[in-house]
Amino acid sequence: MPTHHMKAKLYNQNGESKGEITLNKDIFGIKPNEGLIHQALVMIQANKRTPIAHAKKRGEISVTGAKPHRQKGTGRARQGSSKSGHHRGGYAIFGPRNDRNFSKSMPKKQQRKALFSLLSAKAKDGNILALEDYNKEPKTKLIAETISKLPVKKTLLIVTDGKNEIIFRAAKNLKFVDTIEARNLNVEKVLKNNDLLFLQEAFKILEETFLKKTPVEQEESITTN
Repeated sequence: MPTHHMKAKLYNQNGESKGEITLNKDIFGIKPNEGLIHQALVMIQANKRTPIAHAKKRGEISVTGAKPHRQKGTGRARQGSSKSGHHRGGYAIFGPRNDRNFSKSMPKKQQRKALFSLLSAKAKDGNILALEDYNKEPKTKLIAETISKLPVKKTLLIVTDGKNEIIFRAAKNLKFVDTIEARNLNVEKVLKNNDLLFLQEAFKILEETFLKKTPVEQEESITTN
């Protein structure tokens, strides 16, 4: 585990440099685990999957239940139903169903570690930025001016401490900018964006949300102490 402290450059809402802030080493200073990051992304994408293709089973086919022809004497193979999969209009054999469950799960502890791994990699590459505050008018032009003065290379994810209507409204028309509340931060959003701009207060929410021990972890710590 690295002992050095990660730093992030701090800016005000006019894009002016205000020095640096120290990042929490438990979130931004761990050794990245690429396997966990991939696993978390697969889980997120699988849980968003909604199957559309749907083939009917034997009991759902709207075809007569009568025997196609008599059992003997025709020279043809015996047939019991027109619903069979080898008949035209019959049911689909092993066809797709829209009730198929693609969801995957992953322990909360591992989900957090995957997120921390990604944030640590971003911090190491200098892609974590901090903003003191933002209280200008909710206009796209104004937030675009602020962002243009920051060392943002491609896509940007603005992480807020709450539902910041000013930022959410101002940034929604910028194609290269995405917004999210710190409590909802996830691997998919972080992977999609090159740089992350945290409102200074958002770091506190991030710590409160993701460093808070689950009931299972609390039990474990009681047992080990």
